[in-house]
Amino acid sequence: MAEQKTVTFIITRQDGPDSAPYEETFEVPYRTNMNVISGLMEIRKNPVNAKGEKTTPVQWDMNCLEEVCGACSMVINGTPRQSCAALVDELETPIRLAPMATFPVVRDLIVDRERMFDALKQVKAWIPIDGTHDLGPGPRMPEKKRQWAYELSKCMTCGVCLEACPNVNDKSDFIGPAAISQARLFNSHPTGDMNKSERLEGLMEDGGVSGCGNSQNCVQVCPKGIPLTTSIAAMNRATNIQAFKNFFGSDNAH
Repeated sequence: MAEQKTVTFIITRQDGPDSAPYEETFEVPYRTNMNVISGLMEIRKNPVNAKGEKTTPVQWDMNCLEEVCGACSMVINGTPRQSCAALVDELETPIRLAPMATFPVVRDLIVDRERMFDALKQVKAWIPIDGTHDLGPGPRMPEKKRQWAYELSKCMTCGVCLEACPNVNDKSDFIGPAAISQARLFNSHPTGDMNKSERLEGLMEDGGVSGCGNSQNCVQVCPKGIPLTTSIAAMNRATNIQAFKNFFGSDNAH
């Protein structure tokens, strides 16, 4: 009888926000077309480490399992990415899993991405409407503009671009590429354009667009291929124009 093939996972674990991290190794039965989450599910089913010791199941976040929700982000073999899309057959073994270091760890591979949502608040990444009643169809967008705006709308707040960015860390208040790109998305919308200056003011605050060091790591790791560096350049120009308007008071001119 052929010996059962296994996959080795070395997982950085942490029992709580204030606990020290430690590594634990697991051997998981291999099967074809496994992704990293399949491996984690095997560990959850049978939480015994490679030494044969019973341990606690590894905690991680997941939801859609089809690279849409952004919840299952973690660092896999040193690269931040979605664990649902990380196929075991395409990874070097042993497979090393760790939580994203940019965010506070809640437990094991679960992190608190609150700083991303705070950043969206800073740049007012929404379109305010008057009441909740049906306002009818909104204004039409030119097709060419709609196509690139759709690319920006694919952002799933997964946090991977912040993890890859050297300027986003606990010593910096830089909001990161995702929120900057979302400001560009909402400023491009015909209705969102009415609050354009408020979003640009948010980008001009501490931690705004000027915090970008142009390392371009973000655009390389984005699982949705969003043109983040293009958005940052566009918002840099827009905030410079806004600063001139503020200085000369042209926003109040009639």
